[in-house]
Amino acid sequence: MQTPEITAYLKTFCGWSAGVRAVLAKYNLLYTEKDISRHQALRRDMETRSGQALAPCVEIYGHILADVSGEEVEKYLIDNNLVQPSNAATDVPTNAACATEEHEGVVKLNL
Repeated sequence: MQTPEITAYLKTFCGWSAGVRAVLAKYNLLYTEKDISRHQALRRDMETRSGQALAPCVEIYGHILADVSGEEVEKYLIDNNLVQPSNAATDVPTNAACATEEHEGVVKLNL
């Protein structure tokens, strides 16, 4: 199986982004991460490529998965025979937002 070409438009602190990272790590997939929370040019690039402003977005061989969870990325990879299904555990949920405490901590850090 060939390693897919993947670009992930993610936020630094985001449960959904953490889920995408976890799935890509679960399958040992190399990818280019573009941090849209710290770089507005990357956010604009994501919006142009995906046609919308919600993250995360993952591009696999030129196909955009917009506003996607790790669970959805995993399903796409399996359904398109890019990986074989795995029951390996991930260190974070693959289909969840950040816990309230995480968001409050980030907000306090940014003040």
